[in-house]
Order: sequence, then C-alpha cells, then structure tokens
Amino acid sequence: MSSNTPRLAVIIASVRDGRFGPVVANWFAERAREHGGFEVDVVDLAEAELPLALPATSPMMDPNPTRPAGMAALTRSLDAADAVVIVTPDINRSYPASLKTAIDWHFTQWDRKAIGFVGYSGLTGGLLAIEHLRSVFNELNAHTVRNYVSFPRYYLLFDAEGNLTDPDDPAAAATAMLDQLHWWATALAAARIAA
Repeated sequence: MSSNTPRLAVIIASVRDGRFGPVVANWFAERAREHGGFEVDVVDLAEAELPLALPATSPMMDPNPTRPAGMAALTRSLDAADAVVIVTPDINRSYPASLKTAIDWHFTQWDRKAIGFVGYSGLTGGLLAIEHLRSVFNELNAHTVRNYVSFPRYYLLFDAEGNLTDPDDPAAAATAMLDQLHWWATALAAARIAA
C-alpha cells in the first residue's frame, strides 16, 4: 500500500474473562482489509498495562506524560493511526473501564482523528456504549462518524468458528462506516499536515 494510505487502529475494548470482543474485532478487521482503503492494526487492550491512577498533571498541561512501559505499544499505535474503530460491548449501560483508562492516558493521540464504532451486546448491540463514547471523543477534539456497526444478541449471530451466519447486512454496514472513516481520515490527515 502507498505511504499515503491512512492507518486504522481497531481497538478491542473489553478485557474481561470470556470476552467476545476479539471475534467481533477480527471480523471487522477483515472487512477493513477487504475495503482496501486502510493499513489495519488490531490493538487489544488486554495486552496493555492500564493503571487506573492517572498522572497528577492534567493532560491539558502535559498531553504526553511518562507512561508505563507496558502501554508503549498502545501509544505507538494511537500515534500512528489516522482513524480508530472502537469495538465495544455495553457494560452496565456504558463502555468498559479499560477503554476509559486507555482514553484518559492519551490526549494528543485522539486530536483531529476520525473515530468509528462497532458495538455488540444483548438487546442494545452496544449502542449505549457508543453514545457515551461520542461525547467523550467530542471533548478530545476527535470526529466520530455517523455510521456504525451493531450486533444485538451477538451470541445468536456468530457460529462456533466466529463467522456470521448471515453476513450481508453487517458487511454492508461495515463498508458504509469504512467509507465515511476513509473520507474523514484523509481530510483530517491533510488538515493536520497543513496546520
């Protein structure tokens, strides 16, 4: 791919035991690779050191604090990304604490980047988490795209091998979101260079 191809980080937000996030993230990452508009990097928060205690200085004053060594790969992926897709369940009508911690340890890494969402859960399909995340990323000066992918009752939609039993509608939703992400990621990357 060209060096001008935007980089997409697909973040697995859940770190809980028995999580389904990697199945959904791998499905989406494959759709993103088939789309052809991005260099795709899957980032698993379960592999990052995510301490709850944040630095004493506000990120407004020190946007790049000294971070734990076990967070370095996550930070590098976020630095390099032009777009990010968060793959998240609903947990107690919101998103996982692991994701909030990862967000709060970073600041400039989200600035003027395009953000998309893939949700999965019981009845809501992750929509409650997605709506909370939109306001968080707005505060961080990131642009969340309108389209999203949602898997209500995800446990009925994937087979034992992690394949969707009826893939057409989710694949179309993924393509629509990826098209929006590509437009915004390209436009924002050009604007960041020009600034």
